[in-house]
Amino acid sequence: MRFLPTSIHGVIDYLWGFALLSSPWLFGFADVPVARWGAIVFGMGAILYSVFTAYELGALRILPMSLHLILDGLAGALLAASPFLLGFSDQVYLPHLLFGLFSVAASLITRMEVTLATGHREPV
Repeated sequence: MRFLPTSIHGVIDYLWGFALLSSPWLFGFADVPVARWGAIVFGMGAILYSVFTAYELGALRILPMSLHLILDGLAGALLAASPFLLGFSDQVYLPHLLFGLFSVAASLITRMEVTLATGHREPV
């Protein structure tokens, strides 16, 4: 069931991206290079494709929301699996797992249409 409006998803995108970027220092794994860089790359990537998404908080509005949600789901699954795939799960895994699962969940509950300033919903 898709109930999350794209306008709220957009706010979450930027907050999630910046939180993920800062997570190595907030959660004390900045000394694990592969874990730190994974968080930085995924955080920057999410912010970057959010800027390009055709939704309320997109600046350039090139990518359709459907592609954005696919990227959220795929990137989230990869982020969640990254500690195990890249071999740092013995040092840190929970932030990557939780941020990744959150991204997958957000991709599954976000509406596929953008609400315009007129109040009209438009599929994207």
